Amino acid sequence: MEPVIHVEGLCKDYRVGFWGRRVTVLRDLTLEVQAGETYGYLGPNGAGKSTTIKLLLGLIQFTAGSGQVLGCPIGNPISRRQIGFLPENPSFYEHLTGEEFLTYCGRLLGIPRGRLRDQVPALLDEVGLGRAARQQIRKFSKGMVQRLGLAQALLGDPKLLILDEPMSGLDPIGRKEVRDLILRQRAAGRTVFFSTHILPDVEMICDRVGILVGGRLVKSGPIHELLGEELESIEITVTSVPPAALSEVERLALSPALVQKGRVMFRLRGETELETALAILVGAKSRVLSVVPHRRSLEEIFLEATREVAP
Repeated sequence: MEPVIHVEGLCKDYRVGFWGRRVTVLRDLTLEVQAGETYGYLGPNGAGKSTTIKLLLGLIQFTAGSGQVLGCPIGNPISRRQIGFLPENPSFYEHLTGEEFLTYCGRLLGIPRGRLRDQVPALLDEVGLGRAARQQIRKFSKGMVQRLGLAQALLGDPKLLILDEPMSGLDPIGRKEVRDLILRQRAAGRTVFFSTHILPDVEMICDRVGILVGGRLVKSGPIHELLGEELESIEITVTSVPPAALSEVERLALSPALVQKGRVMFRLRGETELETALAILVGAKSRVLSVVPHRRSLEEIFLEATREVAP
């Protein structure tokens, strides 16, 4: 199946300052996004994420390389008709209501009025703005503006959603709402490409990720492959531990036991140590409250990639 996004050797340079000094913000970018997957595009501020998105949309021209979006060359108006886009800091006409704004955007897209009469209320309900449909945008909170931007991106039933920092500036409730909305789009079969630096959300919703540092894509692949299956450690929490059993299990642990309010937590290296510790604790009639395996986190991989590229 043809990828939804395919770019090869994409580069972007800018001229800055009085003497027109050349600054490279994107270097030899090669990536693919397959149909129906959610791709998380990660990187610190200034890494080139927003530049990549502007290139994919044809809002700016690339310096070198090539690429296709939905089977068309980058920037082709035909492909843009099938893309829903949310910019990083959306700014809308504040005197309009949410309903009026979506209707206005729909008319720009060429959606018939009759179809908009059904689609606009449905989209406002989907993003949780049904009750605020006739409220002026100037009275919206940051989270409400972000959700309105997502509703705008969904107008016309696009095949591809490109979202630039969709969770930026949102509180935990707003982040969860946006995260759930992205999951619904994936379930509906849409392809979602979004940039972010909020890593826990990426682990929950993405099929594949790419890490951009200093304009270079330093890591890319399925998230389960990047995280791996190898255990970093296993935490076990118990109560009613006799002193003799405590000392015995501590010898197996990676660090001294943490004791708090009658609960004891051990951090063990792996499954072999866990089996031995459980045998000791059960034999001492201790009560096991939880066993939690810990694997590498995306944050660790991200920080590792950033350190590797740092000058």
